[in-house]
Amino acid sequence: MKITPYLHFKDNCEEAFTFYEQALDGKIAMVSRFKDMPLPPEGAEKNEGCGPGAMDMSSMGEKIMHIRLVVGDAILMGSDTPPVFEHKGKVEGCTIALGFDTGAEAEKAFNALAKRGKVTMHMAETFWADRFGMLDDAFGVSWMVNGGEKAAP
Repeated sequence: MKITPYLHFKDNCEEAFTFYEQALDGKIAMVSRFKDMPLPPEGAEKNEGCGPGAMDMSSMGEKIMHIRLVVGDAILMGSDTPPVFEHKGKVEGCTIALGFDTGAEAEKAFNALAKRGKVTMHMAETFWADRFGMLDDAFGVSWMVNGGEKAAP
């Protein structure tokens, strides 16, 4: 089994994922836009259910319905939030944790993400890793970055 984070954005998913692609040295492998969704079936109630074609999303146009970023053997996915759902402009109650083999790799990713964010804990050595730091990026996503895991005492 693999667990894949799925992030929702307030109209800036494409900008966020383009930034993540560079910051994390990944590759955007797939993009689907709301304009490409089929229209709801005849007689279906507008905004009924969440399955493909259940809602008329034509007003979302070029916004991202689904995007997939591949970074090494990990995947990060996301979309813009349709107006029928509330979005507060940031991801709450969740942090994306990144783990790197070395402290240098962690430092590189942390610095790239921090260019457009607010550092909440500067990179430093901890009892569990050579490098660890935390930040909130400009898109409302919180990150914890670990590198060079240490053996348990």
